[in-house]
Amino acid sequence: MSRILIIAGGKWQVPLIKKAKMLGYEVVNSNLYEDSPGFEFADFREVCDARDKEQNLKIAKEYKVKGVLSDQSDIAIPTVAYVAEEMGYPAIRSRMAELFTNKYKMREFCKKEGFHCPEHKLCTNVAEAVEFFKEIGKKIVIKPLDSQSSRGVYTISSLEELKEKFPLSQSFSSDGNGVLAERYIVGKEFTIDGMAYNGVHHSLAVSEKAHFPYNKNIASELRFSYSNENYDYEELRKNHDQLINRTGLSFGLTHAEYKYEDGKYFLIEMAARGGGTNIASDIVPYMSGIDTYKMLIDHAMGKDFNEEIEWSIPEEYQKRHAVLKFLDIESNGTGITSIAGVEDIKKIKGIMDFSLEFSVGDIVGQAQDDRSRVGYYIAHAESEHELQQIEESVSRLLRISF
Repeated sequence: MSRILIIAGGKWQVPLIKKAKMLGYEVVNSNLYEDSPGFEFADFREVCDARDKEQNLKIAKEYKVKGVLSDQSDIAIPTVAYVAEEMGYPAIRSRMAELFTNKYKMREFCKKEGFHCPEHKLCTNVAEAVEFFKEIGKKIVIKPLDSQSSRGVYTISSLEELKEKFPLSQSFSSDGNGVLAERYIVGKEFTIDGMAYNGVHHSLAVSEKAHFPYNKNIASELRFSYSNENYDYEELRKNHDQLINRTGLSFGLTHAEYKYEDGKYFLIEMAARGGGTNIASDIVPYMSGIDTYKMLIDHAMGKDFNEEIEWSIPEEYQKRHAVLKFLDIESNGTGITSIAGVEDIKKIKGIMDFSLEFSVGDIVGQAQDDRSRVGYYIAHAESEHELQQIEESVSRLLRISF
């Protein structure tokens, strides 16, 4: 039985591990923590930082794996590229991995190729960021060059705030130095997930984003649909396909975020992996009808693709809707005394996933980044009205006491 190395073994890598097992492969999983969720489902488990390239290469050689991959994790992408290059396996290459994980390089690439992106500056100290803030003369955003889960991302409205937040943002960059400062784009935000196949990119699922009112950098929900009466999704798909094609990415999942301002879509981020919180594993196949995980795993294992793939979304799939909704619960400094309705919610037709990141006795507060959100659910339906009914049912059934 052939073995595959899946780097990173958090909650969002579990679907990939399960899929590889279902396809008949033995899975070697590496992750930093001994109680990693992926370890429960893998055949072989190795405690190793996803960013440790040499140790992961050593693991690949020891287990004689025939392929290596990851998904839903930015920090694992450079390691996958390195191990694949050293072992001679198909995967994203290091130069491409850097383009898709370094936010400054993304901006410079867009600028060079003529795609819309916000005015920006690479800053290595607060004085450079202050200079940029004064040049822009309005709100800016600062973010680490290569972090994930919105850690170290801050919207800045004053010099005092900039001086306070800059060292925090800087601490999340892998080199502890570089920070990207950019003009704050005013407008609606969108995500788009797709797949590059034989050098051609195909956009498969688009969502309109909403954010928590107390932190505009943290998403409160992603609403997926084929079209949107207020925005031209066909234009977004076309622009995004052109951008990814221009990068030269030959194969793999993609996830990107855009903002719409003054009639233009501005790239915020792009990644050479699927969307997190099970967007790649659950929502994209539902919205597109394409089993992207099977293709991803087969490619990593060197299998040839003999079948013709129909990339255009069938008409029946174009009517579908889905939502990834994050819960916003604050116990105001007191412990949670009871949680009710969870099992009833899980039984609702159309609920793909429901998860609470707290239990009785916990004190919960406002999210500080993506990872500190207190729970979520994924729901899907064949119409927008049906999806709204599911959301109303969840809201009615979930009862939490403090």
